[in-house]
Amino acid sequence: MNVQTTRFGIVEVNDDRVLNFDSGMLGFSSYTSFVLLQPDEDGIFFWLQSIEAPELAFVVTDPQIWVPEYEATIRTEQMESLGLERIDDAQVFVIVNKYDDALTANLQGPLIVNIKNRRGMQVVLADRRWTTRRQIAKLVAQQQRISA
Repeated sequence: MNVQTTRFGIVEVNDDRVLNFDSGMLGFSSYTSFVLLQPDEDGIFFWLQSIEAPELAFVVTDPQIWVPEYEATIRTEQMESLGLERIDDAQVFVIVNKYDDALTANLQGPLIVNIKNRRGMQVVLADRRWTTRRQIAKLVAQQQRISA
């Protein structure tokens, strides 16, 4: 299948790479079909690209790369909704944003994906340890050199 994106043009992906978020995501409930794009082989950031809207894409990452103690608690009814039989079949991602001079991760609203059936959902965690703007990287401004 070909997926139109505003960042990468038309990208060809296998149909079996489509992730379905039946309830969409917070603020984007009408968009339910996405693909996960990996910009490079060594990347730790991915693009969660909407199939339905070329301009809708989220930068996501595995939160445990940045916060090794991170845990996303999944309730029984959420596991059932995702068709998860085993917790080991779940992959967790968090949305990354640029805030001021840093990259932040939304640890309070992780994305849970069943890797077996490719169904996903965004959950909201009540655990106060996790915030919506956990700094994961500081951006360094590139200085321009002026020759006299």
